Amino acid sequence: MAALPYRPCVGLCLFNWDGKVFVGERLDGPGAWQMPQGGIDEGEDIRAAAMRELSEEIGTDKADIIRIHNETFRYDIPADVRARLPWGDKYQGQEQTWVALRFTGQDADIKLDAWDHPEFGRFQWVVLADVPKLIVPFKVATYEQVVEAFKDIK
Repeated sequence: MAALPYRPCVGLCLFNWDGKVFVGERLDGPGAWQMPQGGIDEGEDIRAAAMRELSEEIGTDKADIIRIHNETFRYDIPADVRARLPWGDKYQGQEQTWVALRFTGQDADIKLDAWDHPEFGRFQWVVLADVPKLIVPFKVATYEQVVEAFKDIK
């Protein structure tokens, strides 16, 4: 069987004014934290996808784009996890373009249940370098690359 393609996605590294980053705990996996992310719609540019995903996943788009990373990062999704996803076995994993943003709102602006299909049950702001310790094993290498890409942002 030929290898499946990777789903084009955007990943969001949202910094607050203290230089910490947003992570949400997935509703479908207690203890599984991640940054907001999601698919890029056909014909959608990275900036539009980033702001749409931010609004869908955290209920606000109160943020300014700091930088779009110039290379993509890929990860494979284990078969048992893929089987639970709406796009199932259409993709082998995700290919993400990561965007660093500065949150311009207040924590009260964050509404994790604003979307019809919420992904997060709670959130926290953490030091960027600590994020890979919170992530499910199959995404750790990608998050280590994100840390390296945006470590200069405070």
